Amino acid sequence: MSGQQPQRGSASQVFQPLAGDDPVTIAGYRLAAKLGAGGMGKVYLSYTPGGRPVAIKVIRPEFGEDPEFRRRFAQEVQSAQRVQGLFTAPVIDADTNGAQPWLATAYVPGPSLADAVVAHGALPVEAVLLLIAGMAEALHVIHGAGIVHRDLKPSNVLLAADGPRVIDFGIARALDTVTDGGLTRTGALVGSPGFMSPEQVRGERVTPACDVFCLGAVLAYASTGRLPFGAAASGVHALLFRIAQEDPDLTGVPVDLVELIRDCLRKDPATAGSPGPCA
Repeated sequence: MSGQQPQRGSASQVFQPLAGDDPVTIAGYRLAAKLGAGGMGKVYLSYTPGGRPVAIKVIRPEFGEDPEFRRRFAQEVQSAQRVQGLFTAPVIDADTNGAQPWLATAYVPGPSLADAVVAHGALPVEAVLLLIAGMAEALHVIHGAGIVHRDLKPSNVLLAADGPRVIDFGIARALDTVTDGGLTRTGALVGSPGFMSPEQVRGERVTPACDVFCLGAVLAYASTGRLPFGAAASGVHALLFRIAQEDPDLTGVPVDLVELIRDCLRKDPATAGSPGPCA
């Protein structure tokens, strides 16, 4: 799922009116607006009885019909509920057994890193350094709960007034076993091209080192406005080959950040097992 923001558009388009096919309530949460949509489903704005804003993520019906997805989704939600970091958006409620699974996270008022870079270009060095500190702390907490994010990308980093928030941690793993036309996707790539690690590309075991590599890709994007292994215009397979085999293009990365980002982008997961080198 793409997070709490629409995938594209200006800040004025964050709150979208509910359409005719959108629910009005979810398990007692009255939906106030639509925030966006992604591969897993739709995201809505709601409020707790005490008035706290929350983002309700409603899973696509076809995924809810897959027993293995439900089992994996329930496991990931349970794990995510243990994560309570200052730079994450915690899961505060969920229903993994209902007719249409959903989960609620704290709503983060602020654009995604992806939208910010599209709208304003590369971030200044000082802003990237603050981004590094917040994201590294978020990954430390996430990994401490036994979770690998697996889909760390600019649209999963929200820029709040008091620092970044990493969202959707671990939930992408539930897609590992989604069936498509009766064919199970076990072993399929989980992640976003351009922000994947070499081990994800090769279908190898994923560890916290995967997130460190993806952190490097996100930081390179934030500091230049470009992907370190190029875009997918030449084809996704060519992009994935570059991630697995070629050095990143760090042209334009400020000199103060080059060594740090290059350390994160080491292809050997044994040398990047924690976000420490990037903190």
